[in-house]
Amino acid sequence: MEMMLWNIALTALVALISWFARNLHEEVSRLNILLNRTREEVAKEYVTKAEVHADINRVMDRLDALDAKIDRLIESR
Repeated sequence: MEMMLWNIALTALVALISWFARNLHEEVSRLNILLNRTREEVAKEYVTKAEVHADINRVMDRLDALDAKIDRLIESR
């Protein structure tokens, strides 16, 4: 009888540990999927360094053109 209770207790313990491990595995899988989706969203929302440099260069070219126009205006007066 004592051996039967010991087997029941060990079986319950192994079942509890297995259930807990399965839940942890499912949670890690869910978090992995969410992380991958987040990485995809970040790629959509942010610009690359090359795009930023291209935009800054366009702004700087415009400012240089305005500076040249202001210099010409000052020289003509």
